[in-house]
Amino acid sequence: MTIPFNRPYLVGRELDYIAQAHTNGQLSGDGAFTRRCHTWLEQRLGVCKALLTQSCTAALEMAAILLDLQPGDEVIMPSFTFVSTANAFVLRGAVPVFVDIRPDTLNIDETLIEQAITPHTRAICVVHYAGVACEMDTIMAIAARHGLKVIEDAAQGILSSYKGRALGSIGDLAALSFHETKNVISGEGGALLINDPALIERAEVIREKGTNRSKFFRGQVDKYTWVDIGSSYLPSELIAAFLAAQLEEAEGITARRLAIWDHYHRWAAPLERNGTLRRPIVPDHCMHNAHMYFLLLRDLEARTHFIEAMMATGIGTVFHYIPLHSSPAGQRYGRAAGPLPHTDATSDRLVRLPLWVGLEDQHDHVMQAAQHILGLA
Repeated sequence: MTIPFNRPYLVGRELDYIAQAHTNGQLSGDGAFTRRCHTWLEQRLGVCKALLTQSCTAALEMAAILLDLQPGDEVIMPSFTFVSTANAFVLRGAVPVFVDIRPDTLNIDETLIEQAITPHTRAICVVHYAGVACEMDTIMAIAARHGLKVIEDAAQGILSSYKGRALGSIGDLAALSFHETKNVISGEGGALLINDPALIERAEVIREKGTNRSKFFRGQVDKYTWVDIGSSYLPSELIAAFLAAQLEEAEGITARRLAIWDHYHRWAAPLERNGTLRRPIVPDHCMHNAHMYFLLLRDLEARTHFIEAMMATGIGTVFHYIPLHSSPAGQRYGRAAGPLPHTDATSDRLVRLPLWVGLEDQHDHVMQAAQHILGLA
């Protein structure tokens, strides 16, 4: 592959920080670099508490435990998302209730949420697709009316915002991803963001195998013991050291990605005008982070041809989610709240173009190849 779909970007201090963690004599979790990452996330995003996790999946699993979900409880969410959004709740016995997405932002359609609520509904889990915010004011108002918790799956959303508020800082709980395909990376990794102070102490216990070990290290108890359910959700200090270097350059990384995104957007404008494709839509009150640039092509046949033809030229492009409501496990463990036509159509039509820091020198080649394949050279 001459131009891969993704290439992890190094800021330059990652290996130095990993060596420093070794010199510090602590490679297990919750050392100096973990604390540095927690502080950055709390201050930059404006959340009550941030806790690094091994993945965004782990953060969502912690959120599900914190909600005390019981078998048969329901969580409303989009079907157009990664499996972890649903699986984290299914592991607690909860039922994902899938609603359709908006045709513009591809986020959960907030106008369909209220009619999906039943006496069993306990939470709403929103997904900020491509780092573009869901309509959080409406969603939070619905949750307040019905006594529901809101979880933000902000896996793609670091440094994006909604009406000036950072994604991850609005719901009761949120999850970030630092997977190598995200904007800010640590290979694997994630974070649980807590905006309800009442949940902080239990979150620390769940993350530390169900023990009050965090209290012990703060000197609040003279020994630690098993007090609740939990698992080993914290990452090693090596992961935190790598992430700390990335977070220090997060603003610069975002700026470079936005420049690439904007270049794609200008290039695709005439193709949208003549009906060849549809470009991403970002509402004026949302500031996105250029997590991805996608095109919506005419149909599945056009999308399949485009991906295969781009691959033949050495350029990696990919489709995205297979809807959860149509997957075997989605049908077994969840249910759809009505038809999901926009979810189904989007899954067939969407293609993601390469977008990574360092692509700048090859960016024009990607667009020229795409233009030729779309038959408009």
